[in-house]
Amino acid sequence: MSHPHPELSAPPELPAHGLRVIPLGGLGEVGRNMTVFEYAGRLLIVDCGVLFPEDHHPGVDLILPDFAAIRDRLDDVEALVLTHGHEDHIGATPYLLRERQDIPLVGSELTLALLDSKLREHRLKQTVHHKVAEGDRLQLGPFELEFVAVNHSIPDALAVAIRTGAGLVLHTGDFKMDQLPLDGRITDLRAFARLGEEGVDLFLTDSTNAETPGFTPAEKSITPVIDQVFRESKQRIVVACFASHVHRVQQVLDAAVAHDRRVAYVGRSMVRNMAIARDLGYLTVPPGVMVEAKELASLPPERQVLISTGSQGEPMSALSRIAQRSHNFVHIEEGDTVLMASSLIPGNENAVYRVINGLARWGARVVHKGNALVHVSGHASAGELLYCYNIVKPRNVLPVHGEIRHMLANADLARATGVENVVVAEDGVVVDLVDGVASITGKVECGYVFVDGTSVGDITEADLKDRRILGEEGFISIIVVVDSVSGKVSAGPEIQARGNALEGENFDDVKRSITQALDRAIAEGNTDSYQLQQTVRRTVGRWVSNTHRRRPMIIPVVVEA
Repeated sequence: MSHPHPELSAPPELPAHGLRVIPLGGLGEVGRNMTVFEYAGRLLIVDCGVLFPEDHHPGVDLILPDFAAIRDRLDDVEALVLTHGHEDHIGATPYLLRERQDIPLVGSELTLALLDSKLREHRLKQTVHHKVAEGDRLQLGPFELEFVAVNHSIPDALAVAIRTGAGLVLHTGDFKMDQLPLDGRITDLRAFARLGEEGVDLFLTDSTNAETPGFTPAEKSITPVIDQVFRESKQRIVVACFASHVHRVQQVLDAAVAHDRRVAYVGRSMVRNMAIARDLGYLTVPPGVMVEAKELASLPPERQVLISTGSQGEPMSALSRIAQRSHNFVHIEEGDTVLMASSLIPGNENAVYRVINGLARWGARVVHKGNALVHVSGHASAGELLYCYNIVKPRNVLPVHGEIRHMLANADLARATGVENVVVAEDGVVVDLVDGVASITGKVECGYVFVDGTSVGDITEADLKDRRILGEEGFISIIVVVDSVSGKVSAGPEIQARGNALEGENFDDVKRSITQALDRAIAEGNTDSYQLQQTVRRTVGRWVSNTHRRRPMIIPVVVEA
């Protein structure tokens, strides 16, 4: 088993008969999925998603894959294949299309419809679309693609088999093996087995749930729990779930009909996505069950159901505003029930529990994954992965989609079934398939690209470090005027502190120290304003560390007059 190494150099030239795999996101993290395949001088991209920021990314809206490695080769891209419609697989597509707008897009009907809505929001013209379904084959340059139905927590998900002269690659995308799916569309294990008989040279498998033993429970196992919540609730019900979870919304609509309740959507993305799913036939809306959100208030509480976004505690989401009592027309009352019908994305735990506590404070009964079976994963657990390895029998395995612990667990599963060559890589680590053997050959530039408002890529890790320091320690600003003739301090130091316990401090001791340090520095011939600012920074930093045990941001300004 190979491990990525930080000292890896740029990869060598790819042999003419070799296939190169370059993961630009999704390996070592849950999200930001993007993989580039290179063969015969041409490129094929599979997925282009976003990663949502965590607490240590203050002010960041989204995190994108790093396109730097392919930026000067975008004309070589045959197409972008999208395995399904989740944000962590399609969300960065508009940013890629800003760099080359005519990249052909390949995906299923629902996936492309969700993406088109996103492209309109970004004011991007629609590019060439190849709408595909399971069983379809498509030739794009030197890549022959075959699409396989897989089951996931969004309809119309696809795995993709990629045939080239270097061999056959099978990429699962996100998948699980629910044997009783709500839409009747199971993962096509017969196709997996057929591809295995043909000979899968490289198997890229979803690692997200590889640490979880056994099999992921069926979506249908949640239906009795939802029905029980509806049966026991005497007042309004608010259901929070992902805006793309069509199956969960279907279960709620069916329960609402069974218990004579009316339903309204709350949240722009929920309204938009469910309208698309309904129009395309992926969501069946019983007649008379839906009403506008504002009309719902005219019904008695025992007949009201709201389906809302915000299951991850997003600060501006509908559910967060409801919990803070700042929503325009939804106000939680004593006895209401809130059903949190989603998983906890790593990093969101604190935000979610803040929302749960806020709802409970107003008297709501909150039903969530911690106290009821209200969500099942969309990813294959260890038992399902073992099953797939045994029927595909791949020659090489590259675990994808997950944190490093998930990928290592997935690698162990592959080796347990007899796969001899398992390659564990991370973002930017290049894997070449040559003569039937996959191996790490180098590394390309691959960092985080932060979206902050309208700014893309301008925010660096250093900027985020400064933001974290400001948020945790506050800042101290010092202004000193130095006489350019005499070299003496002629005014100041003027010191201000904000965001810490130093506000109100008179700073007399440190002012004297600053003046003395500047006098010494100037006497030694250090008259450059940058050097003098560094002298002030060191002096103040030492003082505040020794006296207050703090490390605020220090902003010195030395003015020569």
